[in-house]
Amino acid sequence: MLSDRELERYDRQLRIFGEGGQEKLKNARVAVIGVGGLGSPVAYYLTAAGVGKILLVDEQTPELSNLNRQILHWEEDLSKNPKPLSAKWKLEKLNPDIKIETFVGHLDEGNIGDALQDVDVIVDCLDNFETRFLLDDFAHKRSIPLVHGAVEGLFGQVTTIIPGKTLRLREIFPRAPGKKENFPILGATAGVIGSIQAAEVVKLITGFGEPLANKLLIVDLEHNSFDVVELE
Repeated sequence: MLSDRELERYDRQLRIFGEGGQEKLKNARVAVIGVGGLGSPVAYYLTAAGVGKILLVDEQTPELSNLNRQILHWEEDLSKNPKPLSAKWKLEKLNPDIKIETFVGHLDEGNIGDALQDVDVIVDCLDNFETRFLLDDFAHKRSIPLVHGAVEGLFGQVTTIIPGKTLRLREIFPRAPGKKENFPILGATAGVIGSIQAAEVVKLITGFGEPLANKLLIVDLEHNSFDVVELE
């Protein structure tokens, strides 16, 4: 049941998917893996949308070179709190009606089950395929949707993995590249891709709209093109 405050706060999106959709968001728990360039807009917009519980997962501490794109971290956070804690208090001020949970550390086969227990959607905001494939394996084992996003320069990509209905991330990227250090990235690129990932999460939870299932959205902001590749 939505309160009068919630009905007013979410009025504009209630016009899209109704009170039932908003209640689904309120009762959902979403894990954002990586609270950097992608994780910042993802977490920000899921918080604004009223997702009831958001789990932030990261092991790093903000650095000065992060600030061109990681909008949840400010100069006062540098070399202090880990990124999940740096983001937590800002998101709680944005929307005090939801719960922000944190996991500070590196996900591995030994801790991922406990760390991501009872989540409804996993959002891949990482910068390496080793951990992405760990998420892919876990998502399929637990039948949890996984929203993948990646960026570099002015380019980005998004796809939504639904266990039992779509190709796995390992199947889409069988020869995935290794992790790149200090790759170029424009902050606005992360903002666009992260926003699309957040929209995918909302669609999965509310049932409104068509997720990017078995589709890879490729965004080229350098030449202003958006292409959808059918993966089947």
